[in-house]
Parts: sequence; C-alpha cells; structure tokens
Amino acid sequence: MPEFFDDRRPHDGLSYEEYRDHWRAQKEEDLSDPDPSERRMQHYLNYNWDRQASVHASYEPSDALQAAVASISEPQLWMVLTEPWCGDSAFLLPIIAEAASRGENVTLRILLRDDNLDIMDQYLTDGSRSIPKLVAFTEEGDELFTWGPRPQGAARRYEALDEEYDEKTEVIAELLEYYQDGGWQEGDEELAAAIQTAVPASSSAA
Repeated sequence: MPEFFDDRRPHDGLSYEEYRDHWRAQKEEDLSDPDPSERRMQHYLNYNWDRQASVHASYEPSDALQAAVASISEPQLWMVLTEPWCGDSAFLLPIIAEAASRGENVTLRILLRDDNLDIMDQYLTDGSRSIPKLVAFTEEGDELFTWGPRPQGAARRYEALDEEYDEKTEVIAELLEYYQDGGWQEGDEELAAAIQTAVPASSSAA
C-alpha cells in the first residue's frame, strides 16, 4: 500500500461535483487587475469548461465500457490527478466521471496535481507530470490499473505535431483540434480495456 493511500489522501480528494465547483469558482473569479498570466489562465479555464460541457452533452459510455464497469464486483477507489487548466483533461475526465457514475462499486476522487506533486511524481509519463492520470485501488490500497494521460491515438498525434512544430502552443492547439474532432472518444475503448485488466480474477471467482 502506498504511504499516501495509508494516509487516506485519495479518500479525502474532491468528488467530481466538488472538483467542478472548484473549477467554476476559479473561472468566475473577479480579477480586478489581472496580470497577463492570470488572464491567460482564466482563458484556459473558460475554454476547457466549454470543452468538458460539450463532451458531457454528447457522450454516452459504450456498451463495452458499461459492461466493464458493471463487472467490478469489489469496491474500487479511482484516484485522478488533474487540473482544470489541462486541455487533455477537459476532454477525457468526463469519460472517467461518466464511467464511475455507473459503477456502484466505484468511488471517484480527484486530487489537484499541483497540490500533490509528491503523488504525481510516482506516476510520471516518460518523466513528465502529464495529466489526467487515473489510478485504481482496492479498498486495501493495492493498485489495480492506471490509465492516462491521453489515448494512444492522441499520443501519436502529439508526437507527430511535436516533430512538425517548434512552438509548443501550436502543438497544443492542433492536439486540441484533434480532440474536438472526436479524438476524445478513443478514451472510452481504452478505459474499458484498462478496467478489464483488473476484473477477470474477481469475475471468474463470482
């Protein structure tokens, strides 16, 4: 069991509703005399809010993902490390949240990455603190599976863009277009597969 789990930090994380309340408060904060970085951050927060709202409005978990979640027969805690300013998360966290909401044995808790860097550093992607990162645990703190920070198709797209452009902003802009055009839906299939890696033993024993 990780020490942070023993300390119940994931358990004390934000529910999805609390996370969205936190996000809403940030994006609606009255910046009387914002510096450029604060104005830019609020811009990201607002655009990402619209992105996640668009996913929620159009998304219904696939039969495969619903079946995977339904096959979870023992309690699981899904810990997600993320931040509202993350474009990947704006498209992918709704998939995780919709899936978790359909699992009676699933509890979703969200930890803000920048407040939990010691935990984040245990789940790096190629040495990077990339988000969103989902880690599923048993009640006893055994790690079941991880998923994220982006689907394989999006990851390949990012690598290609990174080779094409020198400016990081151009890479991110085109990656977000990739998601906007439906690339985020790849996350549904991958999440279902990730869940299934932890289910067979308990399912066959049922």
